[in-house]
Amino acid sequence: MTVALMWEARAAEGRGAELLEWARARAAELAREPLRSELLRAPQDRVLVLTWWDAVYGDELPELPEPKAGLISRPVHRWRFESLGPAGG
Repeated sequence: MTVALMWEARAAEGRGAELLEWARARAAELAREPLRSELLRAPQDRVLVLTWWDAVYGDELPELPEPKAGLISRPVHRWRFESLGPAGG
């Protein structure tokens, strides 16, 4: 089974590049390496980190921490999903 973790944060005003680099560094420091990971950004200085793991839904998995309050404009959003296979069939 595959589990995907999503971590999304919005940077404090003017700190988007800093949050992006912070997330990149934290993803590289995870306690173990995921099957796959991806770093994305969106308008309003939002940063998204996706990681995929060979695990079942309730397994303990390494996650990115919460950045210091001054770096983000609101609490981090986190979601966990289990893969059900390709969408087209």
